[in-house]
Amino acid sequence: MALILQYISDMQYYMDKFGDPRTNPWFLMSSPFPTLLICLSYVYLVKVLGPRFMENRKPYELKNVLILYNFLQVIFSAWLFYEIGAAGWFTGRYNFQCQPVDHSKHPQTMRMVHACWWYYFSKFTEFFDTIFFVLRKKFDHVSTLHVIHHGVMPMSVWFGVKFTPGGHSTFFGLLNTFVHIIMYSYYMLAAMGPHMRKYLWWKKYLTTLQMVQFVGIMVHAFQLLFIDCDYPRAFVWWIGMHAVMFFFLFKDFYNQSYSKPKVRARSPQPETTEIKDITYKNGSLKNGFSNGHTNGTFARARTVLPAGN
Repeated sequence: MALILQYISDMQYYMDKFGDPRTNPWFLMSSPFPTLLICLSYVYLVKVLGPRFMENRKPYELKNVLILYNFLQVIFSAWLFYEIGAAGWFTGRYNFQCQPVDHSKHPQTMRMVHACWWYYFSKFTEFFDTIFFVLRKKFDHVSTLHVIHHGVMPMSVWFGVKFTPGGHSTFFGLLNTFVHIIMYSYYMLAAMGPHMRKYLWWKKYLTTLQMVQFVGIMVHAFQLLFIDCDYPRAFVWWIGMHAVMFFFLFKDFYNQSYSKPKVRARSPQPETTEIKDITYKNGSLKNGFSNGHTNGTFARARTVLPAGN
């Protein structure tokens, strides 16, 4: 126990010594342990506690809640995209090839630092994607990819806000918030009901956009391995490898959902009726998206044969 306490004390000393003094006193920034605890609690809630709570309860009807939630996420993502751009990337102050961290308290610099913290905070609001699945008893949608994506991101972003708020790594946030504007717009439309189905033909392209996002992040981060830039090499690998991991996870989903040949089952009787069995989850079609990823296909058809067969 003494060794553990000493290890925690040494880690806290390191955080205080090398962390950015501008963000150190901000909410949840002084230590990584509160964020880690929240992330672990999220995993326990959606994988264990939530399913137990809902085991003998009927699914909650959350249509209006989902519409409102996804609308607010669109607004929040749009604001973050604007702030990250207006604080650097849209102004000519930021260089796409190499952008060191500005440690000053210049108003424009502090605007970016604040945007970084709010981007970190947004990763907690995305937990509600999964919580709504659980409350609606859509346990099959709480996939490994979904939980990894949501559970890892707050902790990953925390290190950036703690040590390098601003600079090269904020390109990640710029692309990610742009994708989230489109993604949560999709969820909001889908949450409105089956009459919106005809407007949701572009789900496949949203998955493609997610993968393009990660390729862009990889290229932007790893270029610093080949040029001289005053930006921490550790964060180049940190950001780049996250992009690599999520790219292949999403690519695997894409291959399973869209690249597999469709096989029709042969039936000895003529088909008479085809029913599209589509249900909804967090504003997206069943087996549709959750933060850009899914567990299956857009819809599945059930064939109804004549009576007596």
